[in-house]
This record gives sequence, C-alpha cells and structure tokens, in this order.
Amino acid sequence: MTRRPRIPVPEDFTAPSHSSLVAARLGLWLGVAFGLCFVTGVLSHYIQHPPGWFTWPSRPVNLYRITQGTHVLSGIAAIPLLLAKLWSVYPRLFARPPVRHPIRLSAHALERISVLVLVCAAFFELVTGLFNVAQSYPWGFFFPAAHYAVAWLLAGGVLLHIAVKLPIVRAALNTPLRRDDRDSSGRRAFLRTAAGVAGVAVLATAGVTVPWLRRVSPLAWRSATGPQGVPINRTAAAAHITVPPDWRLEIVWTGGRNVFSLAELAALPQRTANLPIACVEGWSASADWTGVPVVDLLRLVGAPTDRAVRISSLETHGLYATSTLPATHVGDLLTLLALRINGEELSPDHGYPCRLIAPSRPGVLQTKWLARLEVLR
Repeated sequence: MTRRPRIPVPEDFTAPSHSSLVAARLGLWLGVAFGLCFVTGVLSHYIQHPPGWFTWPSRPVNLYRITQGTHVLSGIAAIPLLLAKLWSVYPRLFARPPVRHPIRLSAHALERISVLVLVCAAFFELVTGLFNVAQSYPWGFFFPAAHYAVAWLLAGGVLLHIAVKLPIVRAALNTPLRRDDRDSSGRRAFLRTAAGVAGVAVLATAGVTVPWLRRVSPLAWRSATGPQGVPINRTAAAAHITVPPDWRLEIVWTGGRNVFSLAELAALPQRTANLPIACVEGWSASADWTGVPVVDLLRLVGAPTDRAVRISSLETHGLYATSTLPATHVGDLLTLLALRINGEELSPDHGYPCRLIAPSRPGVLQTKWLARLEVLR
C-alpha cells in the first residue's frame, strides 16, 4: 500500500536562515527601506498633485533630486531584502490553523490575511516601480494613481503585520546572534549576504542620481548622455511640437496681458544657474541654464509676483501640457524661463524656444515648449 506523503510542518525546516532571529532582523531592515520609500513617494505625489495645505520649498535646489533618488534607491534595496525575508519565513506557511480554538483560529486567519496583503502590495509596488524607471507600462491602469493607492495599502499591511508579530519580533531582536555554534554562523552569513546583495544593487544603480557614482553604476538607466549633454524623457517629435515662425510667449493676469518674441526675451537681462533635472524615475542630471527669471518678467509687465502661475505648453495634449508653478517658486530668482543650456540655444528636445526650469521640482513639471503664463488669482 502506497503511503501518502506527509505534509511538512515548520519544525521540519531546520536551516539557520529560517530562524526567527534572522526574520526579525530582515524585517527591521526591510521596514526601514519601505519606510523611506513610502515617505519620499508620498512627498513626490503631493508635489505633483498638491492638496491645499501642502507646500514644497524651492531651496535647496537639489532637494527633490535627493528625495526622489532616495525613493527609487530604497525601493531597489527592498527587492533583495524582501526575497530574503520571504525565504526566511516561508516555512510558516505550513503552520496548521488551530481549528479547535476559535479565538486562536481568528488570530491565525488575521495573520494570514495581513501577510497576503503585505506580500501582494509589496510585489506590486516593487515590480511596477521597476517598470516605471524603465518607462515601460504594459498595463491598462494609470501608474501614478495606482502606485500611490497601493502604497497606502502596503503601509497598512506593514503596520498590521507588526501589531500581530510584535511579541515575537521584540523577543527575537533582543536575542543576540551568538558566535559559538554552527547555527549562529549560518544566520550571520545569511544576513551578511542579504545586506551585501542589497548594497550591490544600490551601488549598481545609484549613478542615476549621484553623479560621482556613475562610473561604478553599470545598471544606471540614465547617464549624462543626451541632447546637449542632458538626458530627456520626451522628444519634440513624440510631443508633435511645431514651433510657429511668429512664436510669442503670452503673459496673462487679472487686468493685463503682454507678449514677448524670442528676440525680446533674449534681449532682457539674463541669469545663469546650475540646476538639476530630477525625474520621477529617479534619474537626475545638472546643467547650466540661462534665461529670464520668472519673477523679473512678471515685475517688468506689472503682473503680481506673489501668486501661483499656470504654465502652458505648445504641446496641447497629455497630462503635463500644463503645470502650476507655486508662489514660492515664482518668487525664486532661480526659477527661469530658460533659453539656453550649457551655453547653447535650447535644442527642440530640450524645449526650444523657451522652457521652464525651477529649483527642487520634478522633471515632469519643468514644462517645455512654453506658450503661455497665466497668473492665477
């Protein structure tokens, strides 16, 4: 008679990597990575879609570059840490529910639900985030909205999981990894490997946002190459841009209107500033931008300088054909209507004849191919 295979139980998995001491430490590291990723991701969402109470400073000029670089790199670090964490705890999937104890059964079910939500949300965030940095969207939903919503779901799953597992986690973190037996050596080796792989993953990609690491970041998805030495995401051809021969920049405010030709803008006092383009995909690159400060142009025509300004592009379709420049950025002398980059006239792909460049602002909001500035009430 053939014997039925026995279903394993957690006690059958004796490898040192399956210890609660390992799982707790990996969970702590993963929590830090997810925490950084969540906070910086929410900031990025609020910068692009600000609620009424939210403000974002224009200085330091690299602030958004730092926060968004942290967002993407912490997400990359979380990938190997998540895989290591799942490896360390997967034997717990074989734990049998206490069917004869209704209260314990409910706790067991709550734990399993929290784990399911946590794992599914984590994989969704990390996988779609990787596709986003590669600018590939093989799905039918709008990535920013879905990524933001699931981030809150992931945060809730983490908090629920911590609440359920807190006694075990506290005990495990308070237990030292002893150095006098084989299991302790195996646990330390597994933790060192997980941390090392996470560190290598970050180092291999950090050049996208840390300029001095570009030579040692073979997996960086952007570099300093591109038109006029700066990468781009969207070309003039992709945006179907045709600049009319009689192009004018229109400035509108309550009770007034003015227009400037390219020659008239170029004849005004110019300012040059070294500012980064920092994109939501995590890459960033600095350049010397030359143009007219927005606040100076508004003063020149007699328009208010303490209000937000709606920026409109020659690109009439798409999510970023217009953007709103907050009053804080309007009043900053480093917020330019740029006409030149690195000493050269803007190429079409960089926004010729005129583009916005402002400090501490996402690249998707640095509107190119400007057509109109409207001072809001």
